[in-house]
Amino acid sequence: MRHAVRVDAEPGEQTAETVRQLRALATPDGTAALSRAAALLADGVDAVAALTRLRAEVGTDLAGPAWGIARQREKARPAFGADADRLLFTSDALEQAGRPELAARRAARLLAGGADSVADLGCAAGTDTIALARAGARVLAVDVDPVARELTALNVEALGVADDVWVVAGDAVELVAAARGGEVAGCGAAVLDPARRAGGRRQLDPDRWSPPWSTVVTLLDRVPTSVVKVAPGLDHDRVPEGVEAEWVSVGGSIVEALLWGPAVATTWRRATVVTGGQVHELTADADPGPAPAGPVRAWLHEPDPAVIRSGLISLVAAELGATLVDPTIAYLTSDARADVPWVRSYRVDEVLPFNLKKLRALLRERGIGRVVVKKRGSAIEPETLARQLRTDASGTATVVVTRVAGAPTALVCDVTG
Repeated sequence: MRHAVRVDAEPGEQTAETVRQLRALATPDGTAALSRAAALLADGVDAVAALTRLRAEVGTDLAGPAWGIARQREKARPAFGADADRLLFTSDALEQAGRPELAARRAARLLAGGADSVADLGCAAGTDTIALARAGARVLAVDVDPVARELTALNVEALGVADDVWVVAGDAVELVAAARGGEVAGCGAAVLDPARRAGGRRQLDPDRWSPPWSTVVTLLDRVPTSVVKVAPGLDHDRVPEGVEAEWVSVGGSIVEALLWGPAVATTWRRATVVTGGQVHELTADADPGPAPAGPVRAWLHEPDPAVIRSGLISLVAAELGATLVDPTIAYLTSDARADVPWVRSYRVDEVLPFNLKKLRALLRERGIGRVVVKKRGSAIEPETLARQLRTDASGTATVVVTRVAGAPTALVCDVTG
């Protein structure tokens, strides 16, 4: 399927200029300008000097856009590898783009049931479109933004999947509203990534997303083979019946939350933890309920944020024979260190009511001069407290400030030196 770009309405002046610049960068002269900008960036040339040299070497029309794209490619390289040097990103599009390995994972799961055509509703820079095409799908990439469509068209061409992609102008709200028979825009599967920022600010209310929450619910109902990216803080009560909610973390940080349509869902909730290149999944077919609480024991366990957000801490607690330090706090405690991907463990050396003066005295007595401060359920600022506790002593420790059975408490862990 060949790609095309259709513009239904006259874009604003800035949008039109951005599209013009992107097309210029896709020419042989633009490619040369991008290569020169990348070389200057790699050599550590500052922006003012680099732009001066680029204007002299490639012309004023290409200098600024080439430098901007080179900087975005540098930011993208840790996630996108060699592909980054062929892709075009604006800063907004790169911020929205997910990790390619996770996009590939989503594409494989979405297509596992046999769907061969997918509507990418809100294609941004086309990174999901590319993953779907590489997984064997024919993709209809849809966006109301001419810049997003241009980025997607150029990027699928650059990565050699343009024959399986058609880029069109369209409104996801209207397309989803017209969806019938399990299809949207003639496709048997769909990916939706609502914009969750406006005016540089994060939109916490799903009804203010673009497209809004009502479109998300309609898509999941009318197109069962679908996946929607949502905010990790989404209220569980909003998840429709029969839809699987998944939270994904990489290296201890949540990077995405997903709602899988009924034809793809295989469980109720899923926590996916990616660590050391390995993918670990924790699932529950129904609400497992809260974990029990108990006194602090020899080890403290900090659950991965995907486990916390998915509401599956009690499954981990049962696996470890652990209890919560407080019914409202997501720290577990047990008699043994845990060798599982769901938590990070700390040996508990001291437990005392939180009092700055007494905590400093204890650390001096133990010869601890450098601490890492962690907190949960406390208003303290970790960096400020770490400075207040610093001394010339050589020992180190992790200080955890939290609540234990409702009382502000400091746990001094992993003492060395």
